Amino acid sequence: MKTKAYAALSAQSPLAPYTIDRRAIGLQDVAIDILYCGVCHSDLHTARGEWGGVKFPCVPGHEIVGRVREVGNGVQDHKIGDIVGVGCMVDSCRQCHSCDEGLEQYCESPLGFAGTYNGHLRGGDANTYGGYSAAIVVDRHFVLKVSHRADQLAAVAPLLCAGITTWSPLRHWGVGPGKKVGIVGIGGLGHMGVKLAAALGAHVVALTTSETKRQAALDLGAHEVVISTDPDQMAKCTTQLDFILNTVAAPHSLDAYLTLLKRDGAMVLVGVPPQPHPSPMVFNLIGQRRSLAGSLIGGIAETQEMLDFCAKHDIVSTIEMIKMSEINEAYDRMIKSDVKYRFVIDMASL
Repeated sequence: MKTKAYAALSAQSPLAPYTIDRRAIGLQDVAIDILYCGVCHSDLHTARGEWGGVKFPCVPGHEIVGRVREVGNGVQDHKIGDIVGVGCMVDSCRQCHSCDEGLEQYCESPLGFAGTYNGHLRGGDANTYGGYSAAIVVDRHFVLKVSHRADQLAAVAPLLCAGITTWSPLRHWGVGPGKKVGIVGIGGLGHMGVKLAAALGAHVVALTTSETKRQAALDLGAHEVVISTDPDQMAKCTTQLDFILNTVAAPHSLDAYLTLLKRDGAMVLVGVPPQPHPSPMVFNLIGQRRSLAGSLIGGIAETQEMLDFCAKHDIVSTIEMIKMSEINEAYDRMIKSDVKYRFVIDMASL
């Protein structure tokens, strides 16, 4: 099926109109007309060849909200007209231990999960094309139900990446009432971390380098704001936190944050910097039996759980809507952190 899209033909070329072929619908497939697609930093890094193994042409986009246009004969859980979402994955082996446990993001097959873009299509060499397009065909297992109000659908799109990337570690490490939780960085990921941790009932401490973000963090639901460049403010927070979600995607010292953890506390990294963080001091880990860990997006079941939780609690991402033709300008603005907090493309503009 010929489908309008926007693609980067090389790492040096801007995204531009392009026509792609979508596969014919299969027995277990869902064909979706895309309404909105969020813009993730991963899109920029991939389209500009900053991560290895990029296959061009590249059609980014893995924060997709759309309307079901057609379903295969074997599909019972989605029907024509449903509003659905597609996140970072469109396939996995579904046979390994991780897939059996509903953690497809950690698929143990040699190729891992199939990314929504720049991924291996059905285990082969063909490239997958993402949500910067008019439509997509996805296996039903990787299609999610969206129950938010119609006027919230654009702001739902970033939940499919930013939402689940923060939700998964918050849930895995048991964030909830009685927990004091730090969120490092108030950006595309961090703003969702604040919203979700607060809705889960935790006491939320926003950690930011910028005094100008204090009120914004409080407005998002933080109970306290600590300016991490102020030694006095950081000292008052020493050994006070049960858990830290670190969303910063730039290399920085982890030691200052590790010292804020109580005994047995954990700091989890979800931001991916282009160069490694400086190695933390081992004593900051062993001295209080602290943990330093990482987390990758989330499985399909927990992504559905997150979407349902957000619909129930009226949570969406804070967004700025753009036209498809404005994507290259949006990328330039993302590099400058000139967005609060996620761009979303109105695909009607395609």
